[in-house]
Amino acid sequence: MSNIKTEIAELVVKKVGIPKDKAGQAVDVVLNFLKQKLPPTVAGQMDAILAGNVDLSDGIGLDDAAGLLGGLLGGKK
Repeated sequence: MSNIKTEIAELVVKKVGIPKDKAGQAVDVVLNFLKQKLPPTVAGQMDAILAGNVDLSDGIGLDDAAGLLGGLLGGKK
């Protein structure tokens, strides 16, 4: 799992309270779903971000992304 996926999975564990392996699986499922639904150019940009080929030093809001993912999974309120 890439560093970004790992960070998202760790945030999901923290915010939702599910085991790390399940969080990683959930992140993979959601990201794969999004890549299938997004236009190819956007999906390619997402791949670049996940591969670590994009500078995210200005912040991507991973806490927000994990919170949204946790809400989709019915996690802690």
